[in-house]
Amino acid sequence: MICLLPFAAVFDKSVSNLRAAESNPGSEASPQGGQPSEKPAGPTLKMSYSNKPIDNPIASFMYFVPLISPTPVDNISSAGNEQQVDIISREIKKNSNSFHVTSGFEISGSGFHMNTFEPSEMIAENSDGLKKGKNLEKILDYIKLEGNGFGTIEAKGRITGTGPAVTEVNLRFNNRGKKSPVTIGLYDVVPEGGKYKYQNRKNEIVARVNTLSFEKTDKTPKMGITIASVSEKNKSAGLFGWIKGAIANLFIKPLKITKLGNNTMLDFGETLLHKEPAFTFPKAENIMERKEIDASKQ
Repeated sequence: MICLLPFAAVFDKSVSNLRAAESNPGSEASPQGGQPSEKPAGPTLKMSYSNKPIDNPIASFMYFVPLISPTPVDNISSAGNEQQVDIISREIKKNSNSFHVTSGFEISGSGFHMNTFEPSEMIAENSDGLKKGKNLEKILDYIKLEGNGFGTIEAKGRITGTGPAVTEVNLRFNNRGKKSPVTIGLYDVVPEGGKYKYQNRKNEIVARVNTLSFEKTDKTPKMGITIASVSEKNKSAGLFGWIKGAIANLFIKPLKITKLGNNTMLDFGETLLHKEPAFTFPKAENIMERKEIDASKQ
């Protein structure tokens, strides 16, 4: 006869832990759940989970970008930027061994925020091991969030004997029928004299991003990207651009990111799982400078 009592006890404990986390936010604080840290810290996001907004500057919300970047990045906002972000809702679905948390966020206000990636290091990062004479393709130039919109942060994971743990986070920017306000710049580089230089870039395109994805892994972490549309630089996407975007999703490769950045996004998912009121980012060491520029010049 097979005894099921130990399994039942583990199952009851796991579900009880998850329920306790929901009913008593902060009782099982995640590593980044707004708790004091001895290490240098970045900005703190505060969440309302309601229709009473708690505004966070757009630069705080997008602070994960310099954390995931393997190269130095500029941290740029438009002059007089009014963009604010709030986590406005949270829902959870669960069964005996898994859960799915969905938290809605709203981006309000005018302006843009952009992170540009240091080109020489990005080129070196992507050309290592490349066959001699082969073109570099789809190198990331920048990530830009302009205007406002609605999105969701999805945290998925497993429930085990030690409790719930986040294994996947998806950041979606095109909720409530609104177009995503996030775009990325990509370019190719043709080698000249066997060397790859930013000034020799070509095929510059702008891709509108619907989703950024992060997964728990023991290997080199990568960020998945889902594209809505593709257009040439300084041109609108048009209908054909949306078709090209759908095709691009069949070929676009996940981008290598830092372990710190990937773990940070999973920790953020833990914060939403436990419905904690705040999340503090670790300090990003590779921000080249913080500056403002005139939006009319973009």
